[in-house]
Amino acid sequence: MHSTYKEKETAVLVAVQTQKQNAIQTKEYLDELAFLADTSGIETLYTFTQKLERPDNRTYVGKGRMQDILMYVIDNDVDMIIFDDELSPIQIRNIEAEFAQFQKQVKVLDRSLLILNIFAMRAQTVQARTQVELAQQQYILPRLTRMWTHLSKQRGGVGMRGPGEKELETDRRIANDRIAFLKEKLRQIDKQALTQRKNRDRMVRVSLVGYTNVGKSTLMRRLAKADVFAENKLFATVDSTVRKVTIDSIPFLLSDTVGFIRKLPTMLIESFKSTLDEVREADILLHVVDISHPNYEEQIGIVNDTLTEIGAADKPTILVFNKIDKFEVNPMTIEKDQEDWEVVHGENVWEEEPKDQASRIQKVTEFLKKSYLHTPQPMAVFISAEQKENLDELREIVLNLVKNKHFQIFPNWLTPDNTYSESSESWS
Repeated sequence: MHSTYKEKETAVLVAVQTQKQNAIQTKEYLDELAFLADTSGIETLYTFTQKLERPDNRTYVGKGRMQDILMYVIDNDVDMIIFDDELSPIQIRNIEAEFAQFQKQVKVLDRSLLILNIFAMRAQTVQARTQVELAQQQYILPRLTRMWTHLSKQRGGVGMRGPGEKELETDRRIANDRIAFLKEKLRQIDKQALTQRKNRDRMVRVSLVGYTNVGKSTLMRRLAKADVFAENKLFATVDSTVRKVTIDSIPFLLSDTVGFIRKLPTMLIESFKSTLDEVREADILLHVVDISHPNYEEQIGIVNDTLTEIGAADKPTILVFNKIDKFEVNPMTIEKDQEDWEVVHGENVWEEEPKDQASRIQKVTEFLKKSYLHTPQPMAVFISAEQKENLDELREIVLNLVKNKHFQIFPNWLTPDNTYSESSESWS
């Protein structure tokens, strides 16, 4: 019987610790890179790091560390090397040349290409597939020289052009033609998408945004009561999903878009312009945050920077801190913040460790509300989409914002008690 089992490809991960990122950050970035690799079906065998002022222009890491990587990859028959930063065409060519000396063929990937591969795996609609292919072509075009290894065998001097060089020129022309075709195809798709969005203009639009794998799709399922794909993988959602939601007889549109991530390839942001229009044209943003992640504050910053980049940072925003059921309360933080709050408020929000999950979630919510985030913040709510905790509070906050805009559009809208709406607050 023929086996269909496919053995996982193996990889080593490589990162440089610079003055701009410390050892803790470098480890976290490598953990995220390993998660990206796992999402692509790649098994990580080992990680290499090196302290440098900046990545080496020739091979990303120094000569000594490159030799360590070389020996490990050869000894363990590793399939690929994945670098945590985007590599230049020269760096890729030089790294491959290092292995060519030992007749070892190894794939050289960087974070950008890995993310592009995941997007290609996840894309379902014609629009998403076209966007991803355009980004891939734009990434590959300046790196085409590494695809023609036979060129290295030619020793022609100035003015000498071999057949390989002609192939390379042909390949570049084909790539440029394909990019032009895909851009035109996207323009046509964008026209259709714009028409669809215009048809929805008379409804309030709410968009879920956030770092990848923070639970946006799970929250979408809870709020819209719709069958939306959700998985504990990075970029489980690439295609935009829009659903009609009604709360207390007030309808609005809720959209779930692609998650953001640090070092998101620029060509992806450009290619996904029409998809991100759902965010740009939204009336309200629900910025979903995984509060159980040790560096959730950095992730908030990355999302805010991306929103600024696409021109959507000035929207009314609700910070939705998700996964409170997985939030680990630091005893030292409790003790310090508890003392501060007892002095000011004369109350203890954490007298003893809760005995069951429901009690624990309630205590965590109280603790976060009263002590952990008592500094000025945008509107915030603490939930667990998976455990369906505190969703009613979120719905109430969303409804209050939606109502203001909805009653401006429909001033004569009847409320559930058959009275006309009165919009008392202005919308900004």
